Amino acid sequence: MSKRLEDFIKNNREEFDDLEPRANLWSRIETELPQQFKEQKHEAKTFSLGFVLRVAAIVIMVMGISFFTYLHNQRSTQVNLAAINPEYAKQQVQYASLIASKRTEIKSIAKTDPQLYNEFTAEITKMDSTYRKLNKDLVTSPNQEAVLRAMIRNLQVQTEVLNQQLNVIEQFNEFKNQSKNEIKNI
Repeated sequence: MSKRLEDFIKNNREEFDDLEPRANLWSRIETELPQQFKEQKHEAKTFSLGFVLRVAAIVIMVMGISFFTYLHNQRSTQVNLAAINPEYAKQQVQYASLIASKRTEIKSIAKTDPQLYNEFTAEITKMDSTYRKLNKDLVTSPNQEAVLRAMIRNLQVQTEVLNQQLNVIEQFNEFKNQSKNEIKNI
């Protein structure tokens, strides 16, 4: 049956297309529609150049203020050790320079005995991380002098460990030299 209907429509297509709606039909339908279905015209929002420049200026000001606040906070995290205790500040500088020189001495064995060097630096690295933690705690600590004493003690222990490590290296080198001399004497 559907085939017959299709054939009928195809055969009589011209007769179906002869009627056209009136020209004002859509405008009449549009007037009868409720208000919510009528096409709402939206105006495109545009921004003036002055508005865009003001927004850009505000953004730049906020970024600048944030940057200077960040820099100020960075400076305030650095505690003046001499203000807490001048004697401890001197000791801190003294031990820090002593540790730096001893570390360079220990670096001399890095090529000859890397395993020993790695063991030595691992110990010092642990102590150094403790020192850095104490340094961070110094800023927020209510008893800064006690933290500073702990920092100095940490530096003293690092110095002692480095001295022991240098003694071990010295003894190791003496042992190697004695072994070479004994071999030559035989």
